[in-house]
Amino acid sequence: MKIVVLDGYTLNPGDLSWQPLEQYGELTVYDRTKTEEETIERIGDAEAIFTNKTPITPAVIENCPNLKFIGVLATGYNVVDTTAAKKRGITVCNVPTYGTAAVAQYSIALLLEICCHIGHHSRTVKEGRWEKCDDWCYWDYPLIELQDKTIGIIGFGRIGRQEGAVSRALGMNVLANDPYPTDAGREIADYVELDELYKKSDVISLHCNLTDDNYGMINGESISKMKDNVIIINNSRGQLVNERDLADALNEGRVQAAGLDVVSTEPIMPDNPLLKAKNCIITPHISWASLECRDRIMNISADNLKGYLDGVPVNVVL
Repeated sequence: MKIVVLDGYTLNPGDLSWQPLEQYGELTVYDRTKTEEETIERIGDAEAIFTNKTPITPAVIENCPNLKFIGVLATGYNVVDTTAAKKRGITVCNVPTYGTAAVAQYSIALLLEICCHIGHHSRTVKEGRWEKCDDWCYWDYPLIELQDKTIGIIGFGRIGRQEGAVSRALGMNVLANDPYPTDAGREIADYVELDELYKKSDVISLHCNLTDDNYGMINGESISKMKDNVIIINNSRGQLVNERDLADALNEGRVQAAGLDVVSTEPIMPDNPLLKAKNCIITPHISWASLECRDRIMNISADNLKGYLDGVPVNVVL
């Protein structure tokens, strides 16, 4: 069996083994695949492929007649034209759960960096500022204590609940908004309507799937309902935020700070207004990228392929 990984570098830049996939056939791994033509050529007569962000378009599916299995090396599978795959009877599987702890940890890390500015102050010390200081300490930003403040988490699935539990451990009050409240969620947070969450939260953190209804939900109108000096955290989906409106609110001081690991177009475009916005931390979509997370993706992806070969596919998205 021929197996092709079209864009394996972000999953495995060299610190993991491809053995979990190699055991099922003749494996070819490409670091990156850039064009549709290159995708078709590289798939060739392979029966199974894996993609992270390389699009699997109708043309790719049409021109790869031997293709029977598509594994997505991630949770989101919008890079695959599932309608075209379904017409061909191709099994499409994803990795639905692998990074709950890491992604929640990262959202808290963004929040703590905003509150403490550890990176900035460490950098100024190494630049020699402390040794020249007239006082025994200094700080360049307001330092924020989180105890007794309220965090509002939009999207209270596994990751949202994990962040809520950590927030409670920090002494915060937790509000949640989710279309499907659960008993597990009620043990951590009070479920409220979105407008109430906006009104009461000192910190708003996004952990929801992207839908037509919530596209650009953080915008001028919703920000006007929030507390002055609110902090916004997003390591969910970049398209949840109207970036121009958030940049304006940051520059005008209506939003105190933002911590973002995702943007609307990735890699980020040089004209993204958030790049020049005040008090805005942006990291390059790495919440998911711990070694532990990537190892889980590798092994779950191999299990997906095994399930297909055994005739009992798992984590099927269609």
